[in-house]
Amino acid sequence: MEQINKIELRGNIGSVRLQTYNGQRVAKITVATNYVYKGAGGDPVIETTWHNVSAWEGKGMPSFDEIAKGGRIYVMGRLRSQRYTDADGIERTAYEVLAKRILLIEDVEPFSYEM
Repeated sequence: MEQINKIELRGNIGSVRLQTYNGQRVAKITVATNYVYKGAGGDPVIETTWHNVSAWEGKGMPSFDEIAKGGRIYVMGRLRSQRYTDADGIERTAYEVLAKRILLIEDVEPFSYEM
C-alpha cells in the first residue's frame, strides 16, 4: 500500500524569519489560511488557521528576499510533527510543513468568501 504525506496551502504570510544552518538558508514562515462556513444564523463564519512552514533555499523556491509579511503564498510539502518537553515539563507536539515548493502569488484577485 502506498503511503502519502502531502499538504498544499494557499494563504497569507504572517511572518518570515531567515536563518542560516551550515551555510544554507532556511525560511521560517507563518501562513494563515481561512475556512468559511455558514453559522447557525446563516451568516458566513471565517475560521483562520495558522501554519508553521520551513523551507530550505534551492530548487522549487523563490528568492527568500522576496517573501514578505502580508504577501500571498502557495506552499506544497509534507507535514511533520515533533514532540518536545516545554520549560514547565509538559510534553507537547508541534506541527510544521516542510516545503518542497513555494510560489508567491501576485496580481490575483483577493480570495472570495462568498458562499
